[in-house]
Amino acid sequence: MKSGFISIAGLANAGKSTLINSLVGEKVAIVSWRPQTTRDRILGILNGDGYQIAFVDTPGMHKARNQLGEYMMKSVEVSLKDSDGVIYVIDAGRGVSSEDEKFLNEYTTKINVVVALNKEDAVIRETLFACLEKLGSFPAICAIVPISAKKGKNVDALKNEVVKILPEGVELFPEDMYTDKSMRFMTQEIIREKALYLLDKEIPYGIGVEVIKFELRDDKPIYDICADIVCEKESHKAIIIGKGGSMLKEIATQARIDIEEMVDSKVFLTLFVKVKTDWRQSEYIMKELGYNKKDLK
Repeated sequence: MKSGFISIAGLANAGKSTLINSLVGEKVAIVSWRPQTTRDRILGILNGDGYQIAFVDTPGMHKARNQLGEYMMKSVEVSLKDSDGVIYVIDAGRGVSSEDEKFLNEYTTKINVVVALNKEDAVIRETLFACLEKLGSFPAICAIVPISAKKGKNVDALKNEVVKILPEGVELFPEDMYTDKSMRFMTQEIIREKALYLLDKEIPYGIGVEVIKFELRDDKPIYDICADIVCEKESHKAIIIGKGGSMLKEIATQARIDIEEMVDSKVFLTLFVKVKTDWRQSEYIMKELGYNKKDLK
């Protein structure tokens, strides 16, 4: 039996969250075109023949500009420190950047690293070969696998390379468990995903979600859920609500569909919008929204 923790790291918007969902076969991380969508460590558990892998999706690496950014970067640091190996994801279209090289120079000497060259289906052969040639200058890389996380192409090949670097061990989690996150946390993330998708470019990154109520009725298999969408400005609040409440209603409708699938039950979802100015700079408000640096151990 082989088992271990494998961090999925890389620059913002490289496709890490799409990859962990593809590897696990369940939706454990929200996906958005926006960089830095993932704010926390998300664990996805994969059971195979003679192995168990706990994949850890980490926030995209970037230069922190506020308290939330610092929390995200600390989350990456802690995850890498506690991992048995790393899948480092590179967007083939962007090529191997100086930041990618810096990571590979530092970590391939400390830990087993498998590189996933993502979005290979969206680039011409010459671009892909240029990436492979550059990565070939890092002899300590365990394997380089061109993949398309979105289409699932070569994901099994990547999985096989990861199994090779797993240490001997025992099952770390029950066989029927696919994430360590609670349904309350996943509900929060689903609502945030739908808001990011529907608001498109209208709202900056300053959106948070706090689930206020998550209760199963005593008499019926129905969940009553209330949540606040937190933004930084009154002008943002008006956009999130939309004309006659249309945008907020659409966010709630799309989120409810995914939440019902997750909990396998009917859901009554109520959303509110609250303004908390510059909340990404406030440790107190960040704690309220579940981003507490002290929880990162």
